[in-house]
Amino acid sequence: MSDSTPVLVVGAGPVGLSLACELARRAVPVRIIDKLSAPTAESRAAVVHARTLEAFSRMGVVDDIIAAGQRTTGLQMYADRVSLGKFALDTVDSPYPFSVTLPQDETERILTARLAALGVAVERERELVGFEQDATGVRAHLRSGEEIRSDWIAGTDGSHSTVRGALGLSLEGSFNGETFLLGDVEADHHLDRSTMHTFFTADAGPLMVFPMLGRRLRLIGQLDAPAPPTLEELQAIVDHRTAGFRLDSARWITLFEIHHAQVPHYRVGRGFLAGDAAHVHSPAGGQGMNTGIQDAFNLGWKLAQAATEGPSPALLDSYNAERRPVAAQVIKVTTATTDAGTATNPLIRRLRNRALRVASGLSPIAHMLAEETEETRVTYRTSPIVESSHRWHRSPQPGDAAPDVAAVNLHHILARATGQTALYIAGREQIPEPVAASNIQRHVLVTDAEAPNSAFNEVIPDPDRAVAARYGTGENGGLFMIRPDGYIASRSDQR
Repeated sequence: MSDSTPVLVVGAGPVGLSLACELARRAVPVRIIDKLSAPTAESRAAVVHARTLEAFSRMGVVDDIIAAGQRTTGLQMYADRVSLGKFALDTVDSPYPFSVTLPQDETERILTARLAALGVAVERERELVGFEQDATGVRAHLRSGEEIRSDWIAGTDGSHSTVRGALGLSLEGSFNGETFLLGDVEADHHLDRSTMHTFFTADAGPLMVFPMLGRRLRLIGQLDAPAPPTLEELQAIVDHRTAGFRLDSARWITLFEIHHAQVPHYRVGRGFLAGDAAHVHSPAGGQGMNTGIQDAFNLGWKLAQAATEGPSPALLDSYNAERRPVAAQVIKVTTATTDAGTATNPLIRRLRNRALRVASGLSPIAHMLAEETEETRVTYRTSPIVESSHRWHRSPQPGDAAPDVAAVNLHHILARATGQTALYIAGREQIPEPVAASNIQRHVLVTDAEAPNSAFNEVIPDPDRAVAARYGTGENGGLFMIRPDGYIASRSDQR
């Protein structure tokens, strides 16, 4: 479509800002609009997990995110104020083996500043009321009467998404959920700041407490009430369900009802959905914002490629194929977690408490819970755009995130690319030749021998062959094609 921008992003929360950043850092013109006159002052989502930190590393904001928040490395469970056990989060395979607890408005501030540094400003008080699309592009209509033409439109406009409605899609799932309170308070407490705490109580619902920087706490708890509690009522809840701490003031408190639902498709023609516009679920584990940001991270490089090289139906369709199953798994896990946490049957509560006590002492189970929480279990092995992994019995496989090797700073080297990287792991006998392919942005060689740098964009010395050991290539070496989002597209061993 002539006189159009390649991508219009609707909604300037963390998901929309992440998508706009991914496009802008690849020099793809993008407009991002939001109906609000100013960013939200409510903290809402408050946890950034390891896999999202990896994405933020590629976006160039991870250091700011970590500096602004509270590093969290554990999950502590209690029943009637007695410890059930603690689950370590720092066992996950990531260059950032922890979560960061910080208010959503801080995350938005950091992403907005990054987007501005890339030359893009959020256009506020621009409310989308509808759009139509055809084979040539999208024509979006704003409440002001303005019209925006674009090649693609992305709805990151939340659970009441206008883009979703215009695409003829609706959330499908369960809408009769429990009522929860969500809020931030200032308090004097002695809770471990590096730990997220969940308190179960026999005669009341669960209460989750997340320490932030300073004296600030995030509270999430089941509450059967018609209106948000007063500070005095909230103090009574805290006294009853936890070991007790003194609340000084409340920054904000709200009530919300948990829903578990998802759209049947993430793409309709030239329109895409991400974040809460595509899926909603329980806040258990703090997965919502993280899943949405990773939606944007997955979609961004694909839309960028469509904008610069022409649309590839298979590539664009892979967004739905890769991301919809991830949200389905999140919904499954958070639904089960919420059901267990809010159980009223005394027998089920006892079984839950016993299971948590046992699981916290079993390393494989505790590690699996950490991977689920930190979202490092996410793979795209069944994706239509990655090589079949059935013939590979060693990790990592096509569809997996390319693992870091701290000894050579591998994650940060790979994160410099905005396009595909060819990662060559030299064998003991020979240095490989770079492959000739137009879709490779960088050629990176890892070797324990002397090698000329002219044929490669970067040569990584690895005298101890730590990368070969981690990537399972053995003595012969191998070649890994790394996608722009850090996932492995294909793998081949040298013979």
